[in-house]
Amino acid sequence: MTDSSARPLAVFDLDNTLADTAHRQRFLERKPRDWDGFFAAAPDDPPIAEGIELALESAKECEVVYLTGRPERCRRDTLDWLAAQGLPEGRLHMRRNDDRRPARRTKLETLRRLARTREIRLFVDDDELVCDDAERAGFRVVRARWAAPSTELKVAQEREGRT
Repeated sequence: MTDSSARPLAVFDLDNTLADTAHRQRFLERKPRDWDGFFAAAPDDPPIAEGIELALESAKECEVVYLTGRPERCRRDTLDWLAAQGLPEGRLHMRRNDDRRPARRTKLETLRRLARTREIRLFVDDDELVCDDAERAGFRVVRARWAAPSTELKVAQEREGRT
């Protein structure tokens, strides 16, 4: 049962939705992939104007929540990055450090948990598989198609459960 007196939620992904990861794709193109380098470079991600604007606009009517496949060990860097971009404060849901399930499973699980007590007004993500599953589950999805797609990141999200 949702709390109708609480503000609805606007749920935002981070990588390639709010943060441009293009500069760190090189870490995923190596064999083996350099995950430490990939995540260590995240604080230098340029913001994506379209995503930032949508988050700021959404904050006028909604509580903004962040949902990422980044591992929990990246929490401090991620919170610092969000603050540096002037984004609204909001809960940050991250993957456990040892969780390697596909992003579409972990994110849908979190969305359903959030929806038990709050209305989710919109969910914004760049991953087509995540978006497809969220739409099938009844969520209003905004597909973040404003960053260049990355094959390596897609593999990491779906097959390796890394982001």
